[in-house]
Amino acid sequence: MKGGDGVMAPPPPLDWKFSQVFGERTAGEEIQEVDIISAIEFDKTGDHLATGDRGGRVVLFERTDKKNHGGPRKDLEKMECSNSRHPEFRYQTEFQSHEPEFDYLKSLEIEEKINKIRWSQMANGALFLLSTNDKTIKFWKVQEKKIKKVCNVNLDPSNINRSCSSTSASMLTNSKCIPNGGCSLKPANCLSTDFSFPPGGIPSLRLPTVTSQETSLMASCRRVYAHAHDYHINSISNNSDGETFISADDLRVNLWNLEISSQSFNIVDVKPANMEDLTEVITSAEFHPTHCNMLAYSSSKGSIRLIDLRQSALCDSHSKLFEVQEAPGSRSFFTEIIASISDVKFAKDGRYMLSRDYMTLKLWDINMDSGPVATFQVHEHLRPRLCDLYENDSIFDKFECCLSGDGQRVASGSYSNLFRVFGCSSGSTEATTLEASKNPMRKQFPASTNHRPSRPGGTFTRGARQGSESPGSDANGNAFDFNMKLLHLAWHPTENSIACAAANSLYMYYA
Repeated sequence: MKGGDGVMAPPPPLDWKFSQVFGERTAGEEIQEVDIISAIEFDKTGDHLATGDRGGRVVLFERTDKKNHGGPRKDLEKMECSNSRHPEFRYQTEFQSHEPEFDYLKSLEIEEKINKIRWSQMANGALFLLSTNDKTIKFWKVQEKKIKKVCNVNLDPSNINRSCSSTSASMLTNSKCIPNGGCSLKPANCLSTDFSFPPGGIPSLRLPTVTSQETSLMASCRRVYAHAHDYHINSISNNSDGETFISADDLRVNLWNLEISSQSFNIVDVKPANMEDLTEVITSAEFHPTHCNMLAYSSSKGSIRLIDLRQSALCDSHSKLFEVQEAPGSRSFFTEIIASISDVKFAKDGRYMLSRDYMTLKLWDINMDSGPVATFQVHEHLRPRLCDLYENDSIFDKFECCLSGDGQRVASGSYSNLFRVFGCSSGSTEATTLEASKNPMRKQFPASTNHRPSRPGGTFTRGARQGSESPGSDANGNAFDFNMKLLHLAWHPTENSIACAAANSLYMYYA
């Protein structure tokens, strides 16, 4: 669709609708700390969704509205299959991924909380995924297994207790004392050694059979990747080669082979010789979706480094650096804190990167390191309250971000269980606020405006989208609840569908 000047018009804003909720709590219900969701991830097909929680559990969901219907082909062709069908998921299985541990050498408790989940390639109908807590990464295989049952047994279950009691009584009555003080027990109904089967056998005696009619999903831990990080693991990411993955903590990024758990290769190390000289730490790391030799990692100073594994074994030098130049005279006590990047994601085609700091979402073109091509204000209304946010530690919250499969929209969370969806196509002014509830449009921010013109000929808007919200409340006058924070969300890889976590509840929306 083209406008009057021949330029492609941006797509219209999406109309988001509530789809499903799992684990919805009733009014006044107390939330258990171990039930709070800490990770969400769709697989590449979008047919499976995994969540992890602070109790170390991984819960899997399976899409049900795309399954094939039985029947003749002619009948199937006559069925109207709409692309906007209501997406539906169902609970599939869950398993305990991590347990609380204690590091005796460092006198440190290691909690079981799942920090990240990443899906690996399926094989032979089995699902594979990586999960990690602060110190240990595990590789899981989930597949259907047949449940074996023994049928056609000779003994009637109703007679078990009766036969056992009669056998015990007969053993007592047939006991004989022997010289050493023991007893020789011989049940009255015991078969003698010279027993022989009658000709033709015993008709009532039959051989038990083993049947396997039912199936059940079973999770098995295939490998454990441990003892490679001195600091808390904040990221894991699968490589496009299907053989390797990276794990990152505050100071190092390690490269692993999925088949080898006994060793890893340190490819990034920012630890200084003297820890007093430490000025920044690694906050997130992600492999490029198509180039197996490229990865990006972000820092607490608001910069993103793109590295090429072909340059050297230890990638201390980066091939590109993406950062925003600080405006003269704009520095304050909170500048570096709110500039820290909490999450980095590549677009599906690998051309763009999305980063989330405390206040904004930034979209980067990997071919242009002079600055972001677009900046989206997530909750600019909180800027006057940075002192309060610092006092209650909310300023250190780590919000995740995600991109749509077509790369036309981005999303990230905020407080009061709100999350925002922005259009990033050229000329788009889409800035939707949704609440993680059954009525997602209940709370709204004022409409954001674009303060700088879009880059001529560019695909994405270059500029900032800001609203003039009043501090401390939304457009409806509701006070913001900093304890209700929406940190984790994921966008379906091929459809406009979002899964987000509000405490222990998983909400799903579609457009």
